[in-house]
Amino acid sequence: MQYHDHSDYDYASNMSTHAPAALEAMQELNQQAIYGSDNPIPAKYAELMALAVAFTTQCPYCIEKHTSLAKETGVTEEEIAQTTMIAASLRAGAAFGHGLMAMKFFNQEQTQ
Repeated sequence: MQYHDHSDYDYASNMSTHAPAALEAMQELNQQAIYGSDNPIPAKYAELMALAVAFTTQCPYCIEKHTSLAKETGVTEEEIAQTTMIAASLRAGAAFGHGLMAMKFFNQEQTQ
């Protein structure tokens, strides 16, 4: 079986049929959060933020879509590279932070 294929988008109609209100709400949230008229963050930076989150959540669909949208807003390849490294740094930091938590739990068990 192949995962993360463009044909997956063909199943959007299934979501629309079986969860129309939730799908519409999700799409509206996405629209407002990134492009809403009251968003003080310029679209270019919002797209870079969306890419950073997509890198850390590892969503190929989001990466594809937001890379395209970022390019439309004037994002450069250099900015995508730096965004990648920022996301990688934070992802590594999160692993380190969770490692600290594991150390705490390990030591708490020994003292109890």
